[in-house]
Amino acid sequence: MDYRYLGRSGLKVPALSFGAGTFGGQGPLFSNWGTSDAKEATRLVDICLEAGVNLFDTADVYSSGASEEVLGAAIKGRRGKVLISTKLTLPMGDGPNDAGSSRSRLIDGTEAALRRLGSDHIDLFQLHAFDAFTPIEEVLSTLDALVRAGKIRQVGVSNFAGWQLMKSLALAEKHGFPRYVAHQVYYSLVGRDYEFDLMPLGLDQGVGALVWSPLGWGRLTGKIRRGQPLPEGSRLHQTADFGPPVDDQKLYDIVDVLDELAKETGRTVPQIAINWLLQRPTVASVIIGARNETQLRDNLGAVGWALTPEQIARLDKASATVPPYPAFPYHRQEGFARLNPPVV
Repeated sequence: MDYRYLGRSGLKVPALSFGAGTFGGQGPLFSNWGTSDAKEATRLVDICLEAGVNLFDTADVYSSGASEEVLGAAIKGRRGKVLISTKLTLPMGDGPNDAGSSRSRLIDGTEAALRRLGSDHIDLFQLHAFDAFTPIEEVLSTLDALVRAGKIRQVGVSNFAGWQLMKSLALAEKHGFPRYVAHQVYYSLVGRDYEFDLMPLGLDQGVGALVWSPLGWGRLTGKIRRGQPLPEGSRLHQTADFGPPVDDQKLYDIVDVLDELAKETGRTVPQIAINWLLQRPTVASVIIGARNETQLRDNLGAVGWALTPEQIARLDKASATVPPYPAFPYHRQEGFARLNPPVV
């Protein structure tokens, strides 16, 4: 397993990490992700550790806390061998203070997460969304207090816009608060928006990307192809509306190239899609999920080899999209392009 520094921090994380959203299995979304109980989760954790995957990502909203509880049970007795990443901000109830990043919510939510995880600290604590109602200084000063208390060690965010992340980094710098070193983002061959604003920001500011849904919300599994209905076992039947939208024709064009490369390399479609991500700028770790041992072992096969530059170029071409304004002039017009080096 390759280990990489997480952004501008001294923490090394594995190139592949495990997403525990499949643990617990409660509610209409997460029950379709997976329903691993403590016994099955322990087996999946065993396989991860054998392969060098020691970072496990979860969140309080995953199955209403059950994911954290199952993960805590699965790592019991070996806390020192793993890194835990969890997230907080999205609603955990209907009460007026059950959502957001206020001081009380962050403190109470951290304590609740620690209890569910059975741990005295969280290695990477991330805000699951930007809270526009809470002053950023309040958020950062609370995170600073939690770091000083030893409750959390590194801080990051997820699903932030560029201005939200940059403003937070600037205020952290101004006041001497902990800087965000990670941004958990959606990024895949069928979703490359991350490249146009957030990736250059990450490069400039030293914020590493933790990639969620690297297989495009289950679309790059090798089971979805042009002219064929969704397979019966696909979770897209129940969860497509929860995830990022994807143009079907673009998806089929990408899958055609993935199929070609699978034949050339002897690798599976998911392995190729993940390997492409591992060679992108700023990517510190790709979060893989698995409902069972077979899926996990297949995803683990994405490391230990590399696509050739020519193969990467073919995937780049098939998955390319027109950048949104104001990015597109810098990609398409010579006068703009001369002012900034290409990121990818």
